[in-house]
Amino acid sequence: MLTSSAHPNLRAHQPLSPQDAAELADLARRLRQLAQAGAVPPLLRGKNIGLLRASHNGEVSVLLLQAARELGAHVATMRWSLSGASQPGEVRHTGRMLGRLYDALVCQGMAPEQVRQVSLAAGIPVFDDIAADGHPSAGLADALGDAPASENRRFVLQALLVDGLA
Repeated sequence: MLTSSAHPNLRAHQPLSPQDAAELADLARRLRQLAQAGAVPPLLRGKNIGLLRASHNGEVSVLLLQAARELGAHVATMRWSLSGASQPGEVRHTGRMLGRLYDALVCQGMAPEQVRQVSLAAGIPVFDDIAADGHPSAGLADALGDAPASENRRFVLQALLVDGLA
């Protein structure tokens, strides 16, 4: 398990430690090998993931949905409509409610402070923009080699989800 997976949102746009990067790349390679052999294990079967989107970004959402569903997860996509002007209690209440409904949340395009508040209230893994090009894990896709970067990106996302939900 990655050393900082207990709070994946807190390191959302910070560089991965060399150990975390190596472990994530190793898990992504193993998932890719299993997929190439046609033996994708349902590692996330029975897991419910909520995808909170501040705006519509189809390509990023599709990649994340594909990565999670291939491993057996159920993914619900929701539009995040609370803003910085929302009452802090409203964000916390929403986070608590989502924490009861889902095993993990993926926040996409949300303000970092709101992601932090949701994470603190939800009590479940909350990932911040893990499918975004600017996320530190995106660079691992190129480093994996042996397959197109878009395919490798899917396996890196799967590795993040598996690690965070293990």
